[in-house]
Amino acid sequence: MGGFKAPHGGELINLYLDAEQSVQEKQAAGDYRNWTLTTRQICDLEMLLNGAFSPLDSFNSKADYDGIVENMRLTSGVLWPMPVTLDIPQSLADELSLGDSLALRDREGVLIATLKIGEMWNPDKQNEAQKVFGTNDIAHPGVAYLFDYTHDVYVSGELKGIAPPDHYDFRHLRHSPAELRDYFVKVGWRRVVAFQTRNPMHRAHIELNRRASAQVEANLLIHPVVGQTKPGDVDHFTRVRCYEHAIKRFPEQTTMLSLLPLAMRMGGPREAVWHAIIRKNYGCTHFIVGRDHAGPGKDSNNQDFYGPYEAQELVQQYQDELDIAMVPFQHMVYVPQRAQYMPDEEVQAPDTKLNISGTEFRRRLREGLEVEEWFSYPEVIAELRKTFPPRSSQGFTVFFTGLSGSGKSTVANALLLKLMEIGGRNVTLLDGDVVRTHLSSELGFSKEHRNLNIERIGYVASEITKHGGIALCAPIAPYATTRRKVREMVETGGGFIEVHISTPLEVCEQRDRKGLYAQARAGKIKQFTGIDDPYEAPENAEVVIDTSELSPDLGAHRVLVKLESMGFIK
Repeated sequence: MGGFKAPHGGELINLYLDAEQSVQEKQAAGDYRNWTLTTRQICDLEMLLNGAFSPLDSFNSKADYDGIVENMRLTSGVLWPMPVTLDIPQSLADELSLGDSLALRDREGVLIATLKIGEMWNPDKQNEAQKVFGTNDIAHPGVAYLFDYTHDVYVSGELKGIAPPDHYDFRHLRHSPAELRDYFVKVGWRRVVAFQTRNPMHRAHIELNRRASAQVEANLLIHPVVGQTKPGDVDHFTRVRCYEHAIKRFPEQTTMLSLLPLAMRMGGPREAVWHAIIRKNYGCTHFIVGRDHAGPGKDSNNQDFYGPYEAQELVQQYQDELDIAMVPFQHMVYVPQRAQYMPDEEVQAPDTKLNISGTEFRRRLREGLEVEEWFSYPEVIAELRKTFPPRSSQGFTVFFTGLSGSGKSTVANALLLKLMEIGGRNVTLLDGDVVRTHLSSELGFSKEHRNLNIERIGYVASEITKHGGIALCAPIAPYATTRRKVREMVETGGGFIEVHISTPLEVCEQRDRKGLYAQARAGKIKQFTGIDDPYEAPENAEVVIDTSELSPDLGAHRVLVKLESMGFIK
């Protein structure tokens, strides 16, 4: 292991062992405890090992973590705005001691790296969220991930790389920092401006890139993120096919497409600084920062988390020590009188501005409506229509949640029959009791096991939805966090409609066919939802039904009407 100098950028960290050391470490890893990496951890690990996160040489130590969270600096004083941590469950941490080593493996069990543990600590997640993201609002995807998915213990120590994670897709478009630096030298690109994106590229993006590269007289690197992005984003397979169409709109030999396996945090201003440092490591001399760079959208009060140009301001604040020049750009709009795109603030009356927001564009795809050619290229739209057919052709999940005895299964069965009467789509009912019998028979009723049961239901529902079917789920699902995870799983492949069966507890107890409430009241059943374990009622369910006021038939009809209004059925 060691660092090396490259013509573009500073020193790169390289954490991969040589062949002989790798064989020895693989043999030793047979005696290590194993940790199966999450999707984010695999992305972070790849970026650490290949030097994309230089000067980091491992996951953050506690001192570095504290410095990053509080003032965006490592203990060395070097600017670094985003924590890069390895989180593990408390149960695993309890079995480890300082000096032990962890074998870090992918989901197939392939050894990627080992970590000799030097520190373990419990982070203050509330403080991390507030300082790094500027909020504790779980509407922020970075905050939601921190609170919902991040384990309770952070570990750091000596990191040794064994092999890069395998990528079987778009192999010709994947380059390490060293490979890109070498390529730039080989073709004589002395000035390179990088464009960061996690969305398909339309005409506005292409015009922005043309202007940016011309402004600084640089070659262009289109460098999209293909690691973990914001839930609900277009999958990277579709996006890359769109990028391959878009790059043909640039002059040959002036522009390059390369994929970045980064796990985004959607951290706005801090993330923009982070992206600049990463692009410097890849050998770029300039970096485009546009409007609302890495912005996560709206908060719980429907307000933007960050100002539209706050990211540009923070990058500018640290410009002198970043060693990569920012190219700031405004929002681009189409001016029909001039038949071209222009920066929003440069357009003056009587000229008019045309723009299609992301929300409006998704609506047009969802409803199969026309998208004007001034907005995007036909071949890009065609790719997106393959992945996002009209809602009436998409799969979806209807997720019923409510207390035991509330009527979830009854309304779900009524909806099942109504959907089968309509026909044209396969429908699967995943009832709570049935799933307990066939998928989760070994699970108990602790909070951990209840969550696992719901996540299994969510996984099956997401697969049904992804393949165009209809999944009806009817578990109790008492915890909001777990329901949110299921929604995220399902919405990657189709629609998700949450139905809260809000029947009051006293009515559910009166129905109590199995005598469960009576046993819970008598203390014979522990942790029973609604008695000695809470039910966290949904705050924003698409449909709310009280079966003490509405019959199962009318309840199912109400869901059917909602599905029709949302475009999922005709």
